[in-house]
Amino acid sequence: MSQPRVPGGDENALELPCGETVASSELDLGMREFECDCGETHAVVMDVHPPERFLPDFLVEVLREAVETTSEEMPEFDTPHLLGVVLEEFPEAVVAHDATENADVGYAMAWVTDFDARRLHEIIVELVVELMEHAVSHADDDEALSAFEAEMVEFDVSEFVDQYRAERDLEIDDPYA
Repeated sequence: MSQPRVPGGDENALELPCGETVASSELDLGMREFECDCGETHAVVMDVHPPERFLPDFLVEVLREAVETTSEEMPEFDTPHLLGVVLEEFPEAVVAHDATENADVGYAMAWVTDFDARRLHEIIVELVVELMEHAVSHADDDEALSAFEAEMVEFDVSEFVDQYRAERDLEIDDPYA
């Protein structure tokens, strides 16, 4: 699938964290991950994928109400914000590709990670939990913070991801689950 990198080659090619190169046209809208020539499976996320791919609807709504964005292009919390948090935490493991000038691909932004789709899902949930804990800690409500922390002790990210992915795959034919 991926092609050897040629200096001065295709401007629409993504150099992946593993060192392989893949043409942006090889990433399609239904793709969640792909088997790379390096032998690993890489997660693929695009700006057109809904954040509900990773998080329940109610939580996405809460995040949209609570998180202020400063971007005129993306006025509400969405998938690019989730991947921005991942990119900030794991800069060497995520490649972002701006395809706004390439109308043929069907997406404006794509991210490919060193992680497979399931591990990326776990990382996003972990980072959102950290974001929520940080927000609760700024509420100056020790009782709310204690209650949140008590709930999180019982929260198993891996089990949540398993259940959420199974629910998404069973309830609807969703290529973004």
